[in-house]
Amino acid sequence: MIVSSAYDKLLQRLPVREVTASVPGTDHQRTDTRYWDYGNPNAPTTLVLVHGFRGDHHGLQLVVAELLGDGANPADLRIVAPDLPGFGGSAPLPGGVHSLAAYVDWLQEFVQLLAPSGRLVVLGHSFGSIVVAAAVADGLVTHDVILVNPIAAPALSGPRGVLTRLAVFYYWTAASLPDRWGYALLQNRAIVRIMSVSMAKTRDPGLRRWIHNQHDRYFSVFANRRVVMEAFAASVSHDVSEFAARIRQPTLLIAADKDDITPLTAQYRLQSLFPNATLRVINGVGHLIHYEKPKPAAAFIREFLAEDRPA
Repeated sequence: MIVSSAYDKLLQRLPVREVTASVPGTDHQRTDTRYWDYGNPNAPTTLVLVHGFRGDHHGLQLVVAELLGDGANPADLRIVAPDLPGFGGSAPLPGGVHSLAAYVDWLQEFVQLLAPSGRLVVLGHSFGSIVVAAAVADGLVTHDVILVNPIAAPALSGPRGVLTRLAVFYYWTAASLPDRWGYALLQNRAIVRIMSVSMAKTRDPGLRRWIHNQHDRYFSVFANRRVVMEAFAASVSHDVSEFAARIRQPTLLIAADKDDITPLTAQYRLQSLFPNATLRVINGVGHLIHYEKPKPAAAFIREFLAEDRPA
């Protein structure tokens, strides 16, 4: 079943190209990475989006729609939204290792392959915020950084750290079972629904149905069980605060006041660790800013992009 969204018609009107890129990796191996290229390929600014754990590019589509849709000028901005290796339409990384370091290497190579002209901005959501922060700290050449729902502190220390521990047990169990049963557990619709219900804060029943449907459709699209296990381990073993001090580019942090993974106090502390960061807070939402509050998120992004900085 597909639940429609108020953004469907707008998304259908956006200029977009679906591309598979062969991204160089270690030992001369390559990774087929599927990405969606929105807007004008010759725009003065390119925004690269990195989605969160177990998602794919669909998760950030509403933000794309707000940035390029009605009232915007698609000629001014190019948005590139890849599926992380091993998720969505992208192949796993060569060698089968999906550590944070491996994702950092992939992102650096992917951006280099894009060869964007003009200003480059890299945005990461949730686990994507860790990948982006680690890559920029490691030398990824970008003019600006945007982190949405950034993981500002270790996941196990969050306000609902007990749920993270349950998630650790869930993924450990999925890894321990025979292959068939492990897959069945990871793709269990009831468990996926519980995760979705726990994250959604909106009281709009139509929006809640749409969010749950998005998770039903895309949360279990992964290459294999090992990808999920290793990416989860990377997501709970690191956080953005490890890398903040080494990120000297102008940085926009977009946080939520009801985020169960990272409390707002940790977001303010994270801001203080960056040499040059601005924090914007969206109220009435949790870890699903990209689903529940794409309009204010896009407004903060547009405001950040409009600031007068040399390319």
